[in-house]
Amino acid sequence: MSETHLEWQKEQERVDFVHSQIKKKQNKLKQHAASLKQGIIGLRETFWEDVTVNLEEQDDVIETQASIKQQAELLSERERSHGLLYENLKKLTRLEDSPYFGRIDFFEQNETASDSIYIGIASLLDEQEENFLIYDWRAPISSLYYDYPPGPAHYETMDGTISGDLELKRQFIIKKAQIKGLFDTGITIGDRLLQEILGNQANTKMKSIVATIQKEQNQIIRNEKSKILVVQGVAGSGKTSAALQRVAYLLYTHRETLNSQNMMLFSPNPLFNSYISTVLPELGEENMKQTTYKQFMESLISTAFELEDPFMQMEAFLGGENQDRISVIPYKSSLEFKNLIQIYLSILSTNGLMFRNIGFRGQILISAEEIHNYFYQLDQQISIPNRMRLTAEWLLKEISIIEKQERDEDWVIEEMQLLEKEDFLEVHNELQQKNRRLKETFDDGEQEERILRKKIVQQHFKPLKKRVKRYGFVNILESYLRLFTTQDPSIMKHQPRHWDTVSKVTQEALADKKLFWEDATPFLFFRDKLIGRKSFAHIRHIFIDEFQDYSPFQFDYLKELFRGARMTLLGDLNQAIYPHSEVSQSLLSGKEGSLEDEERIILTRSYRSTRQIVEFTRTLVQQGELIIPFNREGEKPEIIKVITKEDQYKRIVTTVKELISKGYETIALICKTIGESEEAYERLRFSLDIQLMNQTTTSYSKGVVVLPAYLAKGIEFDSVVIHDASQEVYRHESERNLFYTACTRAMHTLTLITVGDESTFIKKIPSDKYQFKKM
Repeated sequence: MSETHLEWQKEQERVDFVHSQIKKKQNKLKQHAASLKQGIIGLRETFWEDVTVNLEEQDDVIETQASIKQQAELLSERERSHGLLYENLKKLTRLEDSPYFGRIDFFEQNETASDSIYIGIASLLDEQEENFLIYDWRAPISSLYYDYPPGPAHYETMDGTISGDLELKRQFIIKKAQIKGLFDTGITIGDRLLQEILGNQANTKMKSIVATIQKEQNQIIRNEKSKILVVQGVAGSGKTSAALQRVAYLLYTHRETLNSQNMMLFSPNPLFNSYISTVLPELGEENMKQTTYKQFMESLISTAFELEDPFMQMEAFLGGENQDRISVIPYKSSLEFKNLIQIYLSILSTNGLMFRNIGFRGQILISAEEIHNYFYQLDQQISIPNRMRLTAEWLLKEISIIEKQERDEDWVIEEMQLLEKEDFLEVHNELQQKNRRLKETFDDGEQEERILRKKIVQQHFKPLKKRVKRYGFVNILESYLRLFTTQDPSIMKHQPRHWDTVSKVTQEALADKKLFWEDATPFLFFRDKLIGRKSFAHIRHIFIDEFQDYSPFQFDYLKELFRGARMTLLGDLNQAIYPHSEVSQSLLSGKEGSLEDEERIILTRSYRSTRQIVEFTRTLVQQGELIIPFNREGEKPEIIKVITKEDQYKRIVTTVKELISKGYETIALICKTIGESEEAYERLRFSLDIQLMNQTTTSYSKGVVVLPAYLAKGIEFDSVVIHDASQEVYRHESERNLFYTACTRAMHTLTLITVGDESTFIKKIPSDKYQFKKM
């Protein structure tokens, strides 16, 4: 029997032993959980029987309250224990099929023998709960597996640095408790393990493969010292996966002080949220709050506005519609515009804010002029939001005085006559109880009328007070619009040359209560500076994916909102597709504009696509030669040139059917715009089982999908077919990154259909990087 076979047998025996331990623990927990569940059911059923209820005397009331509290705490404790048991059972279920994926033998300094450390997605103790059978991949010692080859190594703990020698680094592929692959490896996670896992079909959910974490990804996951961690990662480099594993690591390491509610992820679209939704639960953690910047804006902006989404802005940009509007997007997205607003706010601090009359029943109770005068007589050293708060308090007092006076008006009697019988009865009963309590017996007709008058007026003034509390007396929109018409010299000298266009486009949109995407953040920033902003103090970690698509103004606004949070920014300069990106580009590239307390990590190796696809796509972008393909073989991308639209769709149908016959489960037909996607869907839906995906799509199942390139961000597919890669469709330099993004979604095969001449982007690719067919 060979040495390799003996090692395999010994490792399988250990897997069998660990599997048996898992089964024993599962059975034990299930029995305990069943009895605990019965106990909880019993406690709920007999809750009031076990509580002493006596309300005769004050002492009895106190005793009753104590009894109820004691019983409720007992029930709550049992329910918590049942929840913990359930979580442990879920962890054991995750370990059952594949208990671990790695082993390291570490000889610690000053020790007499090395320890064998087995690493999996969760820790497991032996039956005596004394020794680790499996170490969680997030444990400090597990970092050795990701960071070092055999030889000198060290890891950090709370007590300091532990040094020694890594004697063995072994990887496993275990399925259904059977070892399918076993190999020792060197500096990185071995190619054989990566090829096994990355060569599989794409899934409609992102895979949480902690077994394949590379050293540079591990630096992202375990970084705890940086206020802002910036990751510039090429397409398919695993930056999003590393970020989610970073979340799991932080939750594990700081489980006493940190939970998923303290974290927020900004993702590129709702579909992406669905795509990554299973990663954290598979790693044993609750999902953090996931949102898009659009959804976040909607939660803050008044429903009075129609808010455009970034994809509609993208459609306008790609379609070349409203050139005036397109021309001002970069300025409105810039920090120069933010600076102009701040100058304007300093002017409004002394004069110029617009207020609304407070009216009631067609009469002005407090005029806008009175509110203006009160606001500006307050100490100007006090911030505008604090003066607004003081003004609101003054208004509420004034309104309360008017409310009391209003009770004697004739309209109240008229309203009283319209009341239902039940309203009178309610007041009568209320008064009867009050009189019995006070032992009063006189006629209460006048009292009933007073109470009814008070209730009627109170009801009418309630929405008025609510509006005041929400600062409805401030005309924020009109105040903002005056920025675009003011002749103040301190504003005018900071205006750009095309200010007339900026002003015209903004006023026209806001007059229709439309907020263009580039206007949403500036308007919210302005509003916050007037009436204060919502607090997000509980958020301690922010993750922004596809960071290159955030404008300078958007990022600065988020920094202010989440001032106390650490930020992880993930992006790829080559996938910047929106008509702004200056600060995000400089931050990702490390050029001027980078931030203090920032650390940058660059990921240049692409794992998603085959070597042939990466070698094709990297020629599309600047410095593409720096992108390193993972050595996974496949077919060269195929370019198919057709003459007519009819030929185009015939070829798409043939290509997709061939891909399905080869066993590919996720196939994307990627178009440039939503209009192109809708046209393709209508032309193909009777020939193929195909789904159309747009900006409202939140999930998808395996099969064939058609979607615009900007919605495919961050997602991977087994096969990608580019709907039309012709010069007619992709002809502007500004569309290069969009084209690159579309092509880099492919894992195994990439096919480009071109109606007529292919795009200039393709013409510059060496012909040995693709296969060419002419129909």
